[in-house]
This record gives sequence, structure tokens and C-alpha cells, in this order.
Amino acid sequence: MLKGLALEPGHLTLKGHILKSASAITLITLISRICGYLRDQRIALLLGTSPAADAFILAFRIPSLVRRMAGEGAFGGSFIPIFTSYLRERSREQAFRLARAIFWDVGMILTVVAVLGVVFSRQVIYLFTIFSASKVHWDLAVSLNRLIFPCVIFIGLAAVAAAVLNSFHVFALPAATSIAFNLTLIVFSLGIVYKPLIGHLPRDLAVPAGALAIGVLIGSVIQLLIQLPALAKRGLGLAPTIEFADPGVQKVGGMMGPGLFAACAYQVNFLLGTFFATSARMPSGSVASLYVAERLMQLVLGSYAIAISTALLPTMSHQAAAGNYDEMKHTFGFSLRIVSFITIPAAVGLILLREPIIQVLFQHGAFAARSTALTANALLFYALGLPAYAAIWLITPMYYSTQDTRTPARIGVYIIVANLTLNGVFLLFFYRSLSNGSPALASSVCAYMNFGLLFSIFRGRYGRLGVRGVARSMVKTATCTAAMGAVAWEARMVWRNWAGALHVAAQAGVLCVIIVAAVAVYLGLARLLRCEELGEFLLLLGRAEPGAVPGAEYWA
Repeated sequence: MLKGLALEPGHLTLKGHILKSASAITLITLISRICGYLRDQRIALLLGTSPAADAFILAFRIPSLVRRMAGEGAFGGSFIPIFTSYLRERSREQAFRLARAIFWDVGMILTVVAVLGVVFSRQVIYLFTIFSASKVHWDLAVSLNRLIFPCVIFIGLAAVAAAVLNSFHVFALPAATSIAFNLTLIVFSLGIVYKPLIGHLPRDLAVPAGALAIGVLIGSVIQLLIQLPALAKRGLGLAPTIEFADPGVQKVGGMMGPGLFAACAYQVNFLLGTFFATSARMPSGSVASLYVAERLMQLVLGSYAIAISTALLPTMSHQAAAGNYDEMKHTFGFSLRIVSFITIPAAVGLILLREPIIQVLFQHGAFAARSTALTANALLFYALGLPAYAAIWLITPMYYSTQDTRTPARIGVYIIVANLTLNGVFLLFFYRSLSNGSPALASSVCAYMNFGLLFSIFRGRYGRLGVRGVARSMVKTATCTAAMGAVAWEARMVWRNWAGALHVAAQAGVLCVIIVAAVAVYLGLARLLRCEELGEFLLLLGRAEPGAVPGAEYWA
């Protein structure tokens, strides 16, 4: 057993522990996505596409960016490796002292940021509407921003609490905070809640958007509060401790800057795609089609790759702190195999069944057949990069666990430049053939470049990363995927011929049958080929005992 790693009762192997943790995060992420969909639906029902909707979304953009960066490991990647090294090498009280100092230092910094955001709310909104012809239109956004902006304090502190709990291999509760946030907004979108509030709000906020803004703030507070009992249970009190000069605090701060930039770089690449999608050469609706396609891809990416990445960072940090770099590389290798076992067939399935999936999920009302075709074209090119996006989520924690956030940040700069270049080339010379898919293709190509650079640099520093084992696994995965793809291809042909005559409920039923049949072929052939990843996949779904996973004895 890995020294210093406290596992749950039942003596799970290390591999089993990671997969069990990832399965919990996956389930909670799926529930959160459903709640997020219901939240967005309620907001749309209340505000539609009115100026109030624009104002609310604009005011909500900044905390959403903070939430996304915090949730994608920018803070955990800088804090967890330092905190786990303190737990291993120093006393528990010294480690907790560091956590308290980080908590209150972050709180103080974010309080200053929140005050500035409130005071200069108009300037903040004008910055985002620099190309808008009328500033009067955004007066509501200015008021909403003043109400929402303080939530960055609680979002940041919730990220600190989540990072501490993750260090103790507690993943379910921090992951569930997003569910609480979405449910809070849903509650504030109900007439029984927001109508009484309207009479007590200032006149410039006396619309449902004002009540929703209060929901954002309260939801952020709840995200923090529900984690505090778990911290207290582990003996971590939060007595005020301000220590900016502490060496540990400064080390975390020094790592956090590059980590935040690396997280921003990932978001910037998608933002660049939106920028190029507004070109006059692009067909109308390109921006919306790219957004929907990216959301579909993120469903797979967020459900599995990010879940496993979240579970990996504390484990790898413990391994790196103990100097067990060989074990850390084995952990990465097994994670890459299991995620590739999921994302490669998922990518092929999205490519072949993209039109039926989009048609069933979105082709209603104003989202017509043309919209489906545009979105399907974008999804084709996004799906090509799905395995690379997932692999990046797995290799980045290896850098963070060795307390290196600068290398991913530097590579992020190169990737942004490459993305700009590719988008420009595609738009100038290939826009007729690629159409609205060119930004998606640029992002996918850059994802493979990003992973290739991260992999090569880490291998050069720490030696081989088990490429041969991963390659052997991918040969079997590719064979199973080819068989699954044949089924999906035939089903696609049948769908095109007669699915258009079916009601949407019948279409959904047929699509489910097609997906189940394709998955059954894939898993059945994987069983015949004795793919080790099949047992690991079943463990990820909670349908196998850790001891039943082939090769698990290595991790015991």
C-alpha cells in the first residue's frame, strides 16, 4: 500500500480507490449537469432573450469564470501538492496552520477584489461591452454586477475548502457543491420565491433578474458552508490566521499564478473559436452551433476525464512527496488506459451519430434542420480531439504533483499562438470545406499538440511513461471501436432513411436502442479480447469489486 495514503475501510487497492473516487465524482457531475440544464431552462423561461437576460448573463460571467477555473484545478493544483508534502513531512498542526493561513489570505485578497468590483461595477461592465453602441442598455447589468460580484469571495473560499478535503481523498462533498448552487438558483427562479423579493429590491433591480442575482450570491455562500463541517470533522479549525509572509503561503502563491494562467489558456482557446466564428465568412449561427457542440463534448469530458483527474491529483501528490516517481508514472499510465478506453469509442460514437444525437436533443422550435447540420459539422471536429482533451486532464496533475505549474503555463502560451495561427489559416484558405468547423478543428489539433509537448517534456525529465503498455491497450481499444463503429455506421444509414417521420419520443427511443447496441458490441468484443480496462471500467461504474480488476495486485 502507498505509504501515508489513508484509504477507505475495506482495504481498497490504490487503483480501486482512484476509480471508486472517480465514479462518485462522475455520478455527482452528471447530476450537477442535469441541475444546470434545469437552472438554465428556468432562467430562459423567466428572461428569454430580453435585455434583462443579456444583463444577467453578462453580470454572471465573471463569477462563472472564477467558478470554472476553481473547478478545473487551478487552485487545487497549486495548493494540494504543498499541503500533502506538509502532511507527510511535518506535523499535522503545521499543515493545518498552512491551510488556515491560505484560507484567510485568499479571503482577504478576494474581499479587496470584491469591493473594487462593486465600486467600479460600471467600468467592469463597460469593459465587457466595449463594442456596444449604447451603454444605457447595460445599466441593469451594472446593478446586477454589484449584487453578484461579492460571491467571488465565497467561491474562492469554497475552492480552498475543496482542495483541503480532496487532499484527504474526500471528493463527493466538494463535487456536490455545484448541485447545491444550481438548486439554489432554481429555487430563486420560482415565483413563490422571487415575486415577494421584487417588492423589496431597489427599483433598478425590481425584475426577476434581481432575484436570480440574489440566488447566485446565496448559492455561493451555501457552497462554502456545506463544506465547513467536513473540515471541522478532520480537526481543521478556521481561527483567523493572516500570514502572507509564511514560506508555504508564498510557495502556493508562486505556483498559483502560472496555474491560473494555464486554466485561462484552456478557456481562451475556446473563446478564440467564438471570435473567429463571428467572421463574415462563417455561416449565420456559427457561434451558437459551436457552443452546443462544445457542450456535448464537455459532457463526456467532464463526466469521466475530469472526474479521474480530480481523484488523481492528491494521489500523485502523495507519491511525488514520497519520491515514488515510478509509482506516479504507473498511476498515470493506468489512468490514460482507462480514459482512452472510454473516450476513443465515445469520440467515434459522437462522430458517427452526431446528427441523430443533436436532432433528438435540440431540434425543436427555432433549432431547425439547418441548425442541426451546422452543429453536427462543429461536433465532428470537436469530437476528433476528445481523446487529446482527456489526456491533457490526466498529464497536467503530474506536473502539479511535482509542484510545477510553470511548464503547463508556458506551453499554454505556445498553444494559444498555434490556435490563432491555425484559425487564421483555416479561415483564409479552407473556409469553404470546413465552414463553421474550422475553429473546432483548430482546437482539436492544438489539443494533440498540447498533450504531445506535455508528454515529451515530462518523459525527458522523469524517464519512460509506459508507452508500450498504453499502445498495446489502444490496439485492442481500436479493434473494439472499429466493430462498434460499423454498427453505428449502419444505424446512421437507417436513421437517415426513416427517422424523420417519427415523433421525437420515438426518435429518442430508437437512438437509445442504437447506442445500447453499439456499446454492447464494444464491451462484448472487449470481453472476448480480455481487455484489462473492461474490469476497470466496471469498477468505475461501481459494478465490480476491486479485487476482480485484472492486475490490481500491483497496487496492493
